[in-house]
Amino acid sequence: MNATSLLTASPRTRPAPTPRPSTPAAPAPSGSAPAASGPEAGSPVTGPAAPAPLTSGDLAADEFRSAMASLAAPVTVVTCYDATGTPRGLTASAVSSLSLDPPLLLVCLDRNSRTHDVLVSADAFALHLLGPENEALAKRFAGPTDQRFENVPLASGPTSRHAPQLADCALRLTCTRYEVIEAGDHSILVGRVTASDCLGRPAGGLVWHHRGFAHAKPAEVPA
Repeated sequence: MNATSLLTASPRTRPAPTPRPSTPAAPAPSGSAPAASGPEAGSPVTGPAAPAPLTSGDLAADEFRSAMASLAAPVTVVTCYDATGTPRGLTASAVSSLSLDPPLLLVCLDRNSRTHDVLVSADAFALHLLGPENEALAKRFAGPTDQRFENVPLASGPTSRHAPQLADCALRLTCTRYEVIEAGDHSILVGRVTASDCLGRPAGGLVWHHRGFAHAKPAEVPA
């Protein structure tokens, strides 16, 4: 999860300095000490201490998974059409905004997922931000792949031509595939947002925290 390019300006070309004839150094007087080398003769070299070496080996998978369970993540459903025009989708929580200009977001996809290859090869996809009322929808799209769209109402409209649009969702973002980055056992799908459909009710609020669903709500402002 290289998502953004770093453009490095090439330095201006400057003319090479004209070499000057060297003057042979005068021989040191007999019995004199050799000239000191370094920043200053006879002064100690000061500076920041050398960094401690990194510990070898990675954190154990179980420990890493347990640590990341403490990180609350938004629950979303990502959908697309496969090569035959069949709707495909999955529940995803490793989702984040990436760039404002251009508008980019990213979704991390497990390579072992049966929907992985379809999503990373689709020209467009839709990201649905779920609320507390959408727990059942999140569970459905985490279940068997051939049952995910059963009895799930889809919205119509211009954006539905590019990717399936779930009707029961407060916010939908339609994206074109911008880049796919391989990272460990996941692929990072970067999408360029081309449309946002808001249904006029508060969006989001369903999060995955400590291996279970949780409901986020605005903090109460003291009177």
